Formats: sequence, structure tokens, C-alpha cells
Amino acid sequence: MKTMYCWLFACLFCYWGQAQSGADWDHRFWNAKWISHPGAIPMGFGVYHFRKDLPLEVKPASYIIHISADNQYALYVNGIIVSSGPARSDLANWNYETVDIAPYLQPGNNIIASTVWNFADSRGYAQISFETAFILQGNSANEFGLNTGKGWKVIMDSAYQPLAIDRAQLQTYLAVASGELVDGNKYNWGFASGSVTELPWKDAAILWYGAKARSYGTDGNWQLVKRTIPMPETYLQQFSMERSGYLAKEKGTEKIENSFPWTIPANTKVSLLLDQGVLTNAFPQLMVSGGRNSTIQLTYAEALIDEKRVKGNRNEIKGKKLIGISDRYILDGAANRLYAPLQYRTFRYVQVDILTGSDGLTINNIDSRFTGYPFVEKARFNTGDKGLERIWEVGWRTARLCAVDTYFDCPYYEQLQYVGDTRIQALISLYVSGDDRLMKKAIDDISHSFIPDGLTQSRYPCRDLQVIPTFSLWWVCMVHDHYIHRKDDDFIRSKLNGIENVMRWYEEKMAPNGMLGPLSWWQFVDWSWPWVDSIRVGGVPPGVSKGGSAIVSLQYAYTLVRAAELMNAYGRQDVATQYIRKADKIKKDVYRLCWDQQKGLIADTYEKKEFSQHANILAILTDAIEMSRQAQVLKKLMTDSSITQATYYFKFYMFEAMKKTGLGNAYLGQLKPWYDMLDIGLTTFAENPEPTRSDCHAWSASPLYEMLSMVAGVMPAAPGFEKVLIKPHPGQLDHFVASVPHPKGDIKVEMLKKGWSIELPAGLTGTFEWKGKQVPLRSGLQVVDN
Repeated sequence: MKTMYCWLFACLFCYWGQAQSGADWDHRFWNAKWISHPGAIPMGFGVYHFRKDLPLEVKPASYIIHISADNQYALYVNGIIVSSGPARSDLANWNYETVDIAPYLQPGNNIIASTVWNFADSRGYAQISFETAFILQGNSANEFGLNTGKGWKVIMDSAYQPLAIDRAQLQTYLAVASGELVDGNKYNWGFASGSVTELPWKDAAILWYGAKARSYGTDGNWQLVKRTIPMPETYLQQFSMERSGYLAKEKGTEKIENSFPWTIPANTKVSLLLDQGVLTNAFPQLMVSGGRNSTIQLTYAEALIDEKRVKGNRNEIKGKKLIGISDRYILDGAANRLYAPLQYRTFRYVQVDILTGSDGLTINNIDSRFTGYPFVEKARFNTGDKGLERIWEVGWRTARLCAVDTYFDCPYYEQLQYVGDTRIQALISLYVSGDDRLMKKAIDDISHSFIPDGLTQSRYPCRDLQVIPTFSLWWVCMVHDHYIHRKDDDFIRSKLNGIENVMRWYEEKMAPNGMLGPLSWWQFVDWSWPWVDSIRVGGVPPGVSKGGSAIVSLQYAYTLVRAAELMNAYGRQDVATQYIRKADKIKKDVYRLCWDQQKGLIADTYEKKEFSQHANILAILTDAIEMSRQAQVLKKLMTDSSITQATYYFKFYMFEAMKKTGLGNAYLGQLKPWYDMLDIGLTTFAENPEPTRSDCHAWSASPLYEMLSMVAGVMPAAPGFEKVLIKPHPGQLDHFVASVPHPKGDIKVEMLKKGWSIELPAGLTGTFEWKGKQVPLRSGLQVVDN
């Protein structure tokens, strides 16, 4: 017993020593406490302000804190917002941010405040939650004075209510948070800057369970992990005033001028339309004076619609109306009040509906603050062709709007990180920015979603379980993509068991004929197969429910090959050998059962009644069709409109097949659908232009990746991008300049009249392939003749 107590005392002494020295908070219990409002319903809707005053004799050189909350928080130091979060994940991997607040501190009293909100049932599907809570941990004894616990004050802001989305009007699936109804008469103005005596503050309630890092997790609540991605980028942006104006007005309101302020008389109803000019993710900001008890409603939309609910040309507004998600503000009448939602909105157009009461209203300004993952556009692809330059510009905007603290399919409707979308998004952002941090977080996020079946969820983080087994296969491919493009052995090793689980699930579904048998869950492949009442679920190809799907069987084989490469690289050669054997058998059996000699194509099932681009694209990518026939089959796919066509999503794999078969020079001729989207005023690329739900879907931004990896031809030639293969497919271009970021520096390729200029960063070598010839490449600048 004495020995046990000595061991315990030694452990406690060691822990205290770590606490005093500011050790790694990702591997220990925290001495800060989770706090909440004493009257908060654990999972009820609520907005709360927390506060503590920090007196300082001198301004410190550094003052590092760690901070998190459920659902979300915004941290203020002396009235200036300095951090927000946490980055979304799940309870077993709850993110905290680390911030040095010293630049915002001053000698004397400092006000540290945080707004924390829980949207409860009105929160977005991507927001997982346990209960309303806030935590702040000082990094060392020097900062422990700010630890949440005793001494922190809190106030509930009764100004907020959820503003329900009119789903019947929008007529679509929505997974984002509700709008916000804010009553300025009840708002706790000055919570982050005024005297502590000006508001009815209460002592914060200390929650009974301790805060701990994930590695010390025990029961329930939040297992804290350090944020691995940078904080969002933010900057101010203005509306395009020359395209903004009245939709309707009552009483003698004057014409809107191109600059603020605007004056709205008392007892007046006005409807304004603001045009941002391009789609954006931003916090709209409304600065007003006067207008006590006036209401202002902001409604956000990607585009306007006509009486048939058709968007048409996104630049046209005549004869159209705006429907969408809204925020509503009731004004308190004071001067220079700033109203903004807690959560960012996605919009090109904003309808501003104003109803003034007995007081006139002055709108001092309406603008917005952009937010998004801080990707830096490092890649270049210049040809002098204005059309291609426009595709690049719009494609990069599309990719950026679909990335904040996770990737997501679309910013307006869902904000969910679907694996099928994310694989393509990650390659785009990796090639254009060189930044793999969000890609790694996405792979990690999905790896946290496994269900007992051995499959990942289709989208994660998400509080609504959805399983798409084909997306589990794409997750395996994402791990392989990272292995090929970046050197990070420990990261890849941590995913191998999960990969085996996914492969095992499909292996157990194999039928005696060598193809996959009946499959459960939602075997989504592409929106090429529409919803047909209860007969067929959308996105699912023939043969899934009763077995014999060539498409899903080949996707499994495609993934087995990549999984085998990973297993072989990390010491599981026996597993790798099994995977290769399985893949080879599946390819042979699919060809034997599904090849239609008369059609010259792989059928979707062994019944040979339906044909698609998808089955044959995968047959090419897996070599289920012999290599000598692949180019012929692909040419047929690009011209035969009688077979099921791939949407923008699966065209990514068609383009990969073009690259593989040497038909990459035809790629630029495949971009007409993207030019068509530009012609109808889209400023981001859509899920499908018309009919469409989402005007911004990152899988449609794949031309950026293809311009760099196929037209410029820059591809990894060894794991970790340790070597490069440059195999251009310029098509009809006679000149281009391209640059691709690499961990060792930029890879630069220029097409000249009589040859090629290629520059590799120090420490990188590779091969240049052109017209069947291969030329070794060294580090530095070199010119290769045609």
C-alpha cells in the first residue's frame, strides 16, 4: 500500500511539474474547468457571453491560451475578436485553438470575453455537440490566471432566437444551421468592452467533469485535441453598388445612391437587392443608426429564380425573385449599431427587406467579411487564352468556397464533408496551394467515423449518420493520394487497419461468379441515375441490389490495387499480395461476364442491358480492358451519347482515363460544359447548371487539377513526390507557362516554340516524356528540344 501511495504521489508531482512548465496540453488533464451558464439547458438553444477581467502591470511579450467551446465561440480581447472556433470534428476529437493574445493586451485592466452559442436542433448537420460549454486554459503558470473556473462571469443573451428556414419554399434538402432572429433591444451591448457592472452578470457554472486531452479520455464529453489547421482567412468586401437597387418601395423614398448613408423614412416598407458580383462566403455586416423597433431582414441566395424556379443566366434579375435563408434584426434605435450573424452566409444576392416604425432609419453601411480556409494560390497556368484563364479563376473560387474548417460539398445547402467530393477537392487544393493540412484533417475526420460494419460514414463530421460504402473506397484512395504526394509515414501507418476493415467489408460481399453480390447501404456512384420514387435510389447504378454491378466491382478492384501499394510499403506484404490477386480476379471476371462484343463496351451488369461511361472508365483505369483496346473504348465513350453519361463529378475519372490512355491532348476540347456555365453568369462551378440546387460544388472545379497534372503534365513519379514525371498534353496550345508547388519548391514548365523550359527545385529529379521519348531531369533550369 505504501508503495502504491508513493507511486501516486510521484505521478501527481510529475503532473504538477508539467503543469507549471506549460507542457503539451494535448497529452494531459487540463486544470481549467468547463463552464456554462447556471440556467443553460445542456442541449438547448442559447447564446451566452463569458467574461473575465485581466489586470496587468506591463504588457507581456507573450500570453498563450488554449480555447474551445460547444457549439462555437468567438473570443474578444479588449473588444477585438482574436479567435473563433473550434474547428469542427467529433466528441472523441474535439478541437481546441492555441492563441497568443499578447498583441491585444495592454497595461492596466484587460477585458477577456467570449460569445458561445449552441443552436441545438437548429444547428447544421456538420455540428456535433454534447452540451453548451466553454473552456480556456493558460499555457503555463504565467497564464493560469485566465483559466476558466472560479472568477469567470456569464450572461445569457436573450436577444437571439433561431429563424426557421422555409424548407417548403426552397424545396430541397438542407443541412445548414437556421437563420438568426436578433432583437437589438435585448442584446447585451458592451459585453466585451464596457464595465462589468453595466450588465447583470452571473458567476459561471463549473461543470462537474474535468477537462482532458484525448489521450486521457475516460467517460463522455469532449476529448480535446489540438487544432491542426490554420485559422480562417478574413477580409472586408463590398457589394457591387452599380448592380444594386430597389425591388419595391413605399412612401417617397429617394433613389439609392452608389454610396452610403441611405435614409429610410418612418413608417416605410422598402425592399432592396444587393449584388456581391460573385458568390462568396461571408459574415454580412449592417451598420445602422436610429430606426427604433424597425425590422431589417437579409435573405441570401446564390441566384434568382423565375416563375418556373429556373435560375437561367445568373446575371439577369428582371422577372425573377429571391428565395433563401434569412437573418432578421429588430433595431434598438441607437447610433452606429453593427448587426451581423454569428455564422457566415453564402450568397451572391442579398435581399434587404426593411420596415420602419415611427422613427426614420439611416443605413450607414452594408458590407461583408469573407471567411475561408487560408489557401494561398501558388500554382500558375497561363496560356494567354482568356477562356482558360476564366475557368481557372472561377474554378479556384469554387474550391475556396468549399473549404473552411473542413472541405464540404456545397457552402449554401449542406457544408458537409462527403468523401467522394473531398477526394477531388483535396487534389485540387494540393496542386494549387501545396497545402496538405486540410487534406490530412479530412482523412482523419473520416477515419473517426467508422461504424461496426467496418465502413466509414459517407460524410463526417456529421450528426446524421449516412453510409455510402463506395465512399469508404474513395477514402482509401485519399490515403493513397496523400502517400503519393507527401512523405508522412506515421500518418499513413495509422490508417492501415481502417483500410483493411473497408476491404474486408467488400470481400465478404463477393459472389461465386467473381463479381460483387447484393450490396447494402447506399451504393452511390454518380447522379447519372436519378431517383425513381421507391423503385431506384438516386445515384445507384444497375445491379447493386441483386448483385452483379460491374461499376462497383471495378471500383473495389481499383481500390484494392491502391490499398496493396500501401500495405506493401509498410510491411504488410502478405496482405498486399492477397489484394492484388483479388483485384486481378475481379477484373478478369467482370470482363468475362460483362464485355459486350457487339457494343464494344463493358456493360453495367452481366445481363448486358445497360451501358455507361462509368463502367468503362473504371475498366480502363483498372486495366480490366486490355491496354491495346483502351484508347478505342475511351474514344467511343466520348462520342456515344446513347449510354449513361457521367456528370461533372465522375468526369474527373474520365479525365484520369484520358491521361492514362494517351488521349490527354483531347482534354481541352472536353471543357465546353464549363464554358457553358461561364456563359450563363456562374461565378463558381455548379453541381449541375440546370436544373440545379447548388451553384457551387467543388467537384466541378477539377479542371484546375487537370490543367496542371494533364495539360502541363506534372505528376508524382515516386511515393512522397520524391521524383516527378512531366508528361504534357497541350492539345492545340502552342504556348503555356505552368508552375506547381512541391514540398521542395516550385516545379515550372513552359512550352516554347521549339522545345520546353523546365525548372525543378533543389533536390528533385525526374523524367520528361514527350512524343514517346523520355529525358532525365535534374534539379535547376533546363531546356529540352522538341
